[in-house]
Amino acid sequence: MEIRDLFLKAQTEGRNSLLYTEAKELLKTWGIPVAQSKIAQDKEGALRAARSIGFPVVMKILSPDVVHKSDAGGVIADLRTEEEIVQAFDRMTESFKKEKPGIRIEGVVVEKLLSGIEVIIGATKDPQFGHVLMFGMGGVFVELLKDTSFRLIPIEPIDAEEMIKEVKGYPLLEGFRGKIGNIQSLKDLLLKVSDLVVHYPQILEMDLNPVFTFASGSIVADARITLAG
Repeated sequence: MEIRDLFLKAQTEGRNSLLYTEAKELLKTWGIPVAQSKIAQDKEGALRAARSIGFPVVMKILSPDVVHKSDAGGVIADLRTEEEIVQAFDRMTESFKKEKPGIRIEGVVVEKLLSGIEVIIGATKDPQFGHVLMFGMGGVFVELLKDTSFRLIPIEPIDAEEMIKEVKGYPLLEGFRGKIGNIQSLKDLLLKVSDLVVHYPQILEMDLNPVFTFASGSIVADARITLAG
């Protein structure tokens, strides 16, 4: 599906944000690497997806009513056996039905478990300055650490490099205790996100967190995209 078709679908359905799977499809279409994933509507489908992708995997709730999946208990990571897949599916779907009556559950997303250094890349539209690009050390602690840098969009390659070097976690990205990030792939991601927002200014907010970076590259594991009304 073309990117504009994804926006039109959301608009037609009265949504101001893309579904999780739509956001990942958009990024993939734009040439941004995303974690391998498959959608499953039941336990058997989740098992087939895990076998196809290969263990270990992550399971995420698929619902248009859940934006921050990890905060809501909608993410179960490091599933390594078929028994764990079945248990995770039951626990996740039953928990949501019990604690959030009326929530729309369309199934789950099964993804390849990634490892590496977690960073965040985001974009938001400031009412005064326009679109702003953000880079920082990511994962669940991003709001606590607030180790981020910002630039107005569009950016140039030198801006991407400076953004990465400005964060306090930069030495970790260069290599520390056996961990290392891929600086060039992170620069490419920042430039691609900047170009994406320039081409599609209806994107009001974009949150790519976490992005896993490792020696051979960087991959987006989770994405949230909000559109202008």
